Formats: sequence, C-alpha cells, structure tokens
Amino acid sequence: MSWLPGTDSGALDDPQSVEMVIIPRTGDIGNFEVKRALPFRRKRMVGPFIFWDQMGPGEFLTGQGIDVRPHPHIGLSTVTYLFNGTMDHKDSLGNDMRIVPGDVNLMTAGSGIVHSERTGHDIRETPSNLYGIQSWIAQPKSHEAGAPAFEHTDVKKLPRFDADGIQGRVILGEFDGIKSPASTQWETLYVDLNLSGGARLPISATTEERAIYVLKGQIEIAGVVYDPEQMMVLRPGDKITVKALDDVRMMLLGGAAMDGPRYIWWNFVSSSKDQLEQAKEDWRKGRFAKVPGDEKEFIPLPE
Repeated sequence: MSWLPGTDSGALDDPQSVEMVIIPRTGDIGNFEVKRALPFRRKRMVGPFIFWDQMGPGEFLTGQGIDVRPHPHIGLSTVTYLFNGTMDHKDSLGNDMRIVPGDVNLMTAGSGIVHSERTGHDIRETPSNLYGIQSWIAQPKSHEAGAPAFEHTDVKKLPRFDADGIQGRVILGEFDGIKSPASTQWETLYVDLNLSGGARLPISATTEERAIYVLKGQIEIAGVVYDPEQMMVLRPGDKITVKALDDVRMMLLGGAAMDGPRYIWWNFVSSSKDQLEQAKEDWRKGRFAKVPGDEKEFIPLPE
C-alpha cells in the first residue's frame, strides 16, 4: 500500500492498563476507504509496527477493484493480511502472488523494492469485496539497507489455537508458546483473535510494547469498555485481561522497542534522513527496478 496524506484524528488517555486509545483517521484510495491508526503524532510505533491501515470492509461493482500502481519502499516490511477478498501482488523481484484470506504476504524492502497491488481481472468479472489489515514493520538498522526479499506463508501453515471461547492464529512471532513460521528480523508479535461473548483473554507482559486493534465487538479492560475500530496501546509491564462483551474479533500487535527512532516520508522508512533524500532522488530519476508485468504505470513522487 502507498502512504496517504492526512491529519491525525484523536487519542484518549486512560489511567489504567491502557496507555492510549488511538482513533484512526479515514482516507480514500480510489473509492475504497481505509482507517489509519499508525503512525500517530503521539505514538509513532508500537514495537516495530510503524504503519497500520484497516482496509475496508468495502465492496466493488462488476468491473471495479483496487488499483495501487507500482510504488517504491525502503527500510520496511509490508505485511498484508486479509479477512475477505483477494489482492494480486506483483513486485520488482518478479513475484506475482494472489493474496487470499488468512495468508501472510511479507515483502521486505531493504535498500529498495517496488510493488503494485490490484484486484485481478477475473475477480472484476463479478461484484467483489475487500477487507483486511496492511501494516509496515520497520527493519532494524542492521537490515534496513540489505537486499529486498519476499515471503508468502499459506494460511494452512500458520498455527492456530482454540480453547475457552478463544480462537486465534499466530501471524508473526510467538504467543503463549505458539510460534509462527513466518520470518522476522526483530522481535515481533502479531496475532489474529476471535473471542466469544464472555471470554477472557490474559495478555502477558513478556512483549515490551503491545497494542490491541478491535475490528468487531466491544471489549473491557480493567472495567473500561472499548469500542471497535480503535487501537488500544497497552502500558508496558502490565499484565492485562481482555473480556469480550460480545463476539469480538481483534488483532494483538507489538514487539520489542525499536533500536532508535525512524523517519518516515511517503513510502520510505529509515533511521537516516539522508537515506530518505536519496530514495526520493532515486525514484524521481527512475533508478528503482521495474515491476515485471506492470511496467506501464507508477505513482509519481509527491511534490
């Protein structure tokens, strides 16, 4: 996905185990709505997560779909995770992959990669929908100038758990002794969770930085009720219990605090402002590699 301009919305402070509630701001990418929680002016990252978009849910008429033209990235990994619909990913390494619900699409930019995301021609033959999360994970300083890479993990390979009204899938990292096979360069936690009404989920303080993003239903933490489509940043070091007030779907994300601040400009992330300037110049001058099969279009550098 490509960076969308916009202003921050609001945040609410809570004196209990929730350090901050981030109310996402809404944007539009070609008649398709996204809600952005990160980056936020008072919370730039949660662990390595530096960008967080809820895509949809949205519907497309016959002949329509999402068309994110080729655009560049440096210094980050994109993580695409869908609940409904499909997206066709193409990148400058030659990868051509259809993303379906539950798969993990992990594209690591390193020193530079270009990709596009579109609705497939066959999918456009009938009405379709799209709903999911796309996030960016900042790369550690030791890897941000490395070679680009791509990894796709099929939903069937992701470990699941189901007990006491709680179902989950570990997307990245390790949760409650269950580990995802997907690669990470930094300590990262990312879990897809479904809670039946009345279920209680304890979340340990093992992970340094954590947040919850509720997609559906209401949750309660320390007696405070939280609505869906908000990001609750948890206080470091606190053991908390999430109670589902009705059927809930939520994402748990976080990881170790990053190894220093990150600068973000458009689709570029780096620990160095000079590297951001170099990336701007490289895209302006056409020095990034092309996307095979999608060479005719591109997103120009913002002015």
